[in-house]
Amino acid sequence: MDSLTQATLGAAIGHAMLGEKIGGKAAIIGAVVATIPDLDVLLTPFFNEVQKISLHRGYSHSIILSFLGAFFIAYILSKIKWTSQFSFWKLTLFVWLALFTHIMLDAFTTFGTQLFLPFSDYRVSFDSITIVDPFYTLPLLIGLLVSIFLQRKKGKYSKANSIGIIISSSYLLFTLVTKQYISETVETALAHQNIQYNSLKTIPVGVGSTNWYGVAKSQDSLFIGRYSALKNNHIDFHSFPINDQLLDQVDQQLAYNLKWFSQDYYTVAQDKGKIRLYNLQCDMQGVRTFGDYKAPTAFYFEITPSVDSTYDLTTGMHPKNN
Repeated sequence: MDSLTQATLGAAIGHAMLGEKIGGKAAIIGAVVATIPDLDVLLTPFFNEVQKISLHRGYSHSIILSFLGAFFIAYILSKIKWTSQFSFWKLTLFVWLALFTHIMLDAFTTFGTQLFLPFSDYRVSFDSITIVDPFYTLPLLIGLLVSIFLQRKKGKYSKANSIGIIISSSYLLFTLVTKQYISETVETALAHQNIQYNSLKTIPVGVGSTNWYGVAKSQDSLFIGRYSALKNNHIDFHSFPINDQLLDQVDQQLAYNLKWFSQDYYTVAQDKGKIRLYNLQCDMQGVRTFGDYKAPTAFYFEITPSVDSTYDLTTGMHPKNN
C-alpha cells in the first residue's frame, strides 16, 4: 500500500495499544515503526536494474524479519522516555503488530510480498486491493484523528480509533469476497466466448475494488478483459501471444527474474531489435495501440543487447491512445 496508508495503520495500532497512557505520542511512534519496512527503497542506488526487481518488499517485508525487528525496536523503545513505562513484552507485541500488519497489507495488493524469505522467494499476492484506496485508508485516519482529538479535549480515551480499525479491516476482507465474485464472472464470460485457458488472475484497478481486469493464460497466449462491477458490462477480451521464445535470446538469469516478477503472467514483444516484456501481474493500464503495434498495457521492461554480449535492462511507458 502507499506510505500514507501504512503510516496511518501503524499510528492506529500505536494509539490502540499505547495511546491510553501517552496519547498522541503513541500514534507518532506507531507511524514511524510501520514505515520502517519500506525503507528498503533507500538501498536501490546500490543495486543494478535486475537486482532492484526483487529488492523492494523483500527481506524487510518477511515474516522472520518482523519478529527479529520487533525485539530490536522494542529494546530501543524501552530506553526512550515516552515508552519506558511499558513492559518490554508489550512493546514487542506493539512493534510486531505494526510491522506484521504492514507486510500483510502489502500482500493484499498485486505487487505481492516475499513473506517467506530467506526460505522461499515466493511472492504472496491476494490481488484484491489497489496500492492506493481511500475506502480503506479514510476510516482508519478519521477514527484515529477523532480519538486523539477527543482524548486531548476531554482527557478520556475514545473508541473511535478501534472503530476505524474494525471498519477498514472489514472492508479489506470484503475485497476478497468481491474478488471471488469477479473471478466467477470472468470465468463465465470466458466460457461463453469459448476461450480455453489454463489459469486465471483477476486484478483490481482504481479505488473501491469495483473495476477489474481478468487475465486468462493459455499455453501460448494471454486474454485480457476489463469488467466493472458497477456497470456489469460485457467483457471484451484482447488476445496477446506470450512469445516466450523471444526470451531465449537473452541472459537466462535475467529472463528468470522477469518471469518471477510477473508470476508468469507476461507477454514478450520485439521492436527494432529490442525485447519488451509486459508484466500483467501488477501493471494493468489498458491496451495501447500504435498502428500495427498493440501492447497489453503501458509499462514495460526493455532489454537491449550490448556489443559485449551483455544486456541492458531499462523501463518504458507507452502514452495513452489518442
